[in-house]
Amino acid sequence: MRLLLAQISDLHLDGSDRATRRATQVMDHLRALPRLVDALLVTGDIADHGEEAEYEEAARILDAPFPVLTCPGNHDVRAAYRKALLGRPPADEPVNEVHHIGGVAILMCDATIPGRDEGRLDAETLTWMHDVLDPDTPALIAFHQPPVELHHPLPDSGRLESPGDLAALLDAHPQVVGVLTGHAHTAAASMFGGRPLIVGPAVTWTLRLPWEGDRPADREQPPGLAFHILDDDLRLTTHYRVVLP
Repeated sequence: MRLLLAQISDLHLDGSDRATRRATQVMDHLRALPRLVDALLVTGDIADHGEEAEYEEAARILDAPFPVLTCPGNHDVRAAYRKALLGRPPADEPVNEVHHIGGVAILMCDATIPGRDEGRLDAETLTWMHDVLDPDTPALIAFHQPPVELHHPLPDSGRLESPGDLAALLDAHPQVVGVLTGHAHTAAASMFGGRPLIVGPAVTWTLRLPWEGDRPADREQPPGLAFHILDDDLRLTTHYRVVLP
């Protein structure tokens, strides 16, 4: 095993006891594992309203003995996210960061369009991605909105726009071994650009698919998470779990 990563998404922290309890439950589970993960990826919608107090709570809950890597989602607000979660001066440009964990570059990308549910990797972000991807270093790319249809009208109405830009980037960078997203509130696996596309489950509520019933939001399901294993052959394997109280 080269790398063991956990992924959580869509915490939607809003100051409510329910949201706090579910996020804390997941983090307590990860901290108590007999073998700690090499890093935790949090793929957006950390806050529900993008308020500083929500990010201050997120910083407390996400404190861990392993690296915690984050990217924003459509509910997040860049200036407050930077100030209260990252401890940096507030600013409105995309929040893009690359982390090197176990010899792997993990790009946490900002695919948000302020004020909209849909996503887009804008020109600034795409240029940054091209620049930080080293041909000699395997890489994973993470952002919020999936670039493919998931066959439910709710996430499909807010997926990544202009996915061809991402496909072109993947064509130019064969060292990228997988793409990780959130946003859909359902654990899913697909392919994009010849790579595994893994959609992390949500902490806050689970999407009920069309053949599972009329109400899309199942708030009774426990919070979910994903474990990703990147082996020495650069094969990505994902296991999904729920976290019971």
